[in-house]
Amino acid sequence: MNAGSFYHFFRTKEELLLAVLELYIQSLDPVVVQPVFREVKDPIERVFGILEFYRKNLLATGCSYGCPIGRLALEIPEEQFRVHKRLADNFDGWTAAVEACLKDAGDRLPAGTNVKTLSQFVLTVMEGGVMQARAHRAIEPFDASVEHLRGYFRLLEEHGVAKKNW
Repeated sequence: MNAGSFYHFFRTKEELLLAVLELYIQSLDPVVVQPVFREVKDPIERVFGILEFYRKNLLATGCSYGCPIGRLALEIPEEQFRVHKRLADNFDGWTAAVEACLKDAGDRLPAGTNVKTLSQFVLTVMEGGVMQARAHRAIEPFDASVEHLRGYFRLLEEHGVAKKNW
């Protein structure tokens, strides 16, 4: 695209980036979340189904895939407030999908579990696992991160069941 065509549609490069980030927000549900939800009925397994989406992308790219939102969050200058807000909106959309799964899990989790911060923790595991897999060009760091998260969820569920039986 030549500069004249670019500036016909976008006044600045920042506006282009904001449009791309909006597209990511709009694509999350139909591209990532709904395909998992159609296949997986258990709400906690849906969380791991979403993580599997990223694992498949890593494997398909020889572990060179990186979450574009995560990369941009690290690279965009801090004075680009509108872009950072849109990046945060992307993360919030992702965690909202996971949070909905956790709410659907109901009393399988211990009473008082903060599903909002737990969903943020799941995002942290995903982003960290993707970055490590990309750095090592190997899936094992991602798998290890997700396996530890799965163990944490097992403990939460066991604790939730134990509390109900008291």
